[in-house]
Amino acid sequence: MTDAPDRPNGGSSRGLWILIYCLLVPAVVVPLLVPLYDKAGPTLFGFPFYYWFQFALIIGAAILTLSAYVVSTKADARERAARLERRDRR
Repeated sequence: MTDAPDRPNGGSSRGLWILIYCLLVPAVVVPLLVPLYDKAGPTLFGFPFYYWFQFALIIGAAILTLSAYVVSTKADARERAARLERRDRR
């Protein structure tokens, strides 16, 4: 007999939480890498690279954060189902 608990709904949510962290890390780390975008060229509609790249980072971070939120709702639902199943077994 194993000590591992049964995993409802296809497994634990640990993998989903790892995915959430992987989605959020670039949104935090890339803006901190200033040498990556500390230059004037190429320009886009007359804006130097430094400015339009920061706007692109905002949009990218918003998309990554939204994706992490959607995944977190699925992870939370899995955890709730597991808690309910454990409670019902008692």
